Amino acid sequence: MKSKIVAFLLVTFSVANAQKNHGIVGESNWFNGWTNFRPKTIEYGPATQILVGDIKENTTLSKKNVYLIMGTVHVTNNAVLTIEAGTVIRGDYDSNGTLTITKGSKIMAEGTETDPIIFTSNKSTADRKPGDWGGLILMGDAPINRFGGVASSFYDPNPLYNTFGGNNDNGDSGVVRYVRIEFAGKKIDPKISLNGLTLAAVGSKTKVDFVQVSFANDDSFEAFGGTVVLNNVISYRAFDDDFDFSMGIQCTVNNSIAVRNPFISDNTRSRCFEIDSYDKIENYDPVKKKTLIKLNNVTLLNDEENSMGLIKEAISLKTDSFLEMDKCLVAGFSSFIALDDKYLEGDNFKKIKVVNSTIDSCAELFTNEALQKVEGVNNWFMKNDKLLNVTSLGLNNLFINKDVKKKPDFRLK
Repeated sequence: MKSKIVAFLLVTFSVANAQKNHGIVGESNWFNGWTNFRPKTIEYGPATQILVGDIKENTTLSKKNVYLIMGTVHVTNNAVLTIEAGTVIRGDYDSNGTLTITKGSKIMAEGTETDPIIFTSNKSTADRKPGDWGGLILMGDAPINRFGGVASSFYDPNPLYNTFGGNNDNGDSGVVRYVRIEFAGKKIDPKISLNGLTLAAVGSKTKVDFVQVSFANDDSFEAFGGTVVLNNVISYRAFDDDFDFSMGIQCTVNNSIAVRNPFISDNTRSRCFEIDSYDKIENYDPVKKKTLIKLNNVTLLNDEENSMGLIKEAISLKTDSFLEMDKCLVAGFSSFIALDDKYLEGDNFKKIKVVNSTIDSCAELFTNEALQKVEGVNNWFMKNDKLLNVTSLGLNNLFINKDVKKKPDFRLK
């Protein structure tokens, strides 16, 4: 009897210990030093330099200045824009300040854990809100799955600077590391808003690590095609999606988190991940790759556990796009993954790979787009070999500290 009890305790301990590796991980809290979940309270200095027009030669932005982006500033002509750690760059509201790194050029924005680079609103603390300025856009020469292999950005009407796409899987658009992007996503017409960070055909040699996008008026991170890897990125209270992926992107997201609020979302069905391969099937070249997203140690949470708000599913997965998840944590949604009708035909759903992850306090696991439970899909993913851990612990019992006012730590307890 004693040996059975000891064996049971060992199994219980090993399971609990394995679950601690779900969601974001780290020997210490990697939020410390560079993040800010209350950017409306921070006083930034007034602008001392203005960025306007085109940057056509290698240029460095210095920490000793505060910069104001006026209009769309293009880094072009294969130029490299270097931004020193600790530099503050503010976006102008009236002119929709936006920084665009065009195809062939680079940004070298390398902050540090104690001295991050900050892109933010030019408004006073009392007046800041989502959509105060445009955002940061990187365009590269990695593959997209449209006919012809290139596309034009609908965020920029200038044909000299708005094309992206190519054949270079290893494209290098530079480095964005230890960077905060706050209050971006201004509307440029009634149907189109910019995002916090837009990645268009960005290749695998581009480094996007330790980036926090907060209070974006549209998506925090949007990517069209490309092969970029995202490491240790944070989306906080985006108005639309936290991550929006399309055009055949082959992307891995590691050790990252999206924190949503049920009452800070638009009415177009916002979610943590929106994944598809094309906006219109007639634009899709079927000989090219379909969207594939791999999530490792990713946390997705609805921070109010409130089903009355606008947040429904954590992930929307469309036909002809694919998802792989390992060691992830999803908490507080009406649905874990909502699948479209074609995905639910036959055994198409078996192409999805979701293993070794925790789903907590979600009303349903796999649903159709009407959020109705799909029994066969749920039964498939609840098989023992999938190692899905379905719990109802609640946010207060999951995380070391979920209070964003007191140095949050969203690692599991």
